Amino acid sequence: MNDDQCTAFLQWALPRIGMRWPGFRRVRRQVCRRIRDRMAELGVPGVEAYREHLATDPEEWGRLAILCRVTISRFFRDRGVFEFLGGQVLPGLARGRGTVRAWSAGCASGEEPYSLVILWRQEPQARFPKTRLEVLATDVDPAVLRRARQGLYPAGALRDLEPQEVEKAFEPVGEEYRLRDELQGTVSFQEQDLRREAPEGAFHLILCRNLAFTYFAEEEQRRILSVLLQHLEVGGALVLGSHERIPDGPWPLEPWSASEPVFRRL
Repeated sequence: MNDDQCTAFLQWALPRIGMRWPGFRRVRRQVCRRIRDRMAELGVPGVEAYREHLATDPEEWGRLAILCRVTISRFFRDRGVFEFLGGQVLPGLARGRGTVRAWSAGCASGEEPYSLVILWRQEPQARFPKTRLEVLATDVDPAVLRRARQGLYPAGALRDLEPQEVEKAFEPVGEEYRLRDELQGTVSFQEQDLRREAPEGAFHLILCRNLAFTYFAEEEQRRILSVLLQHLEVGGALVLGSHERIPDGPWPLEPWSASEPVFRRL
């Protein structure tokens, strides 16, 4: 299966598992490599044979959906978003509250929720020492959640951090870096599929970045956005990925920033 054949296959298959081809353009080589490996494992000679296998084995569609999961994460990815959260959003949410609850949806191996904790220690906590940050992080993949709970990362995952941030938040372990225990303890991880379930309770901050609004079909995006809004407090913040947009519709949201993908719940 060459690249053109794989592209055609993805354009055919993705809508059938509730995903959209445009979100996969940049990561198609990674996904195609996984599909080739799966075809070799099954012993099917080509893409048409794999299509036939999907037709005769409905459970293979679930395996294909797993192969199409894309995990690209690092600490403080899209630094401008975190600077805006630390300077504008979190202080506003912390003011007058004893606890700020945050949900990182599709947290992968934990870089995003841990970045939020590092940011909290730098910014709002100094001004609101009596306010606590509680972070719940969810993902469908138990393997990445195991890595998140370990809190152990390669140097490349820290490349967007300043040297003093690395020194304060991590301790070197060989060629890797372990998040300090006092920071790990502020995040709880839970295995959940965003398309099927959501955590209980309401949140003041929800981060759903580079997942639903990149890879999922628009109908699914609308349904997930409705669920996110049900769990977001009025006045709370919803954060998307830098290249994502909210589906068209009369949503109770307004831009919090002119330059960053942060929205206030009305």
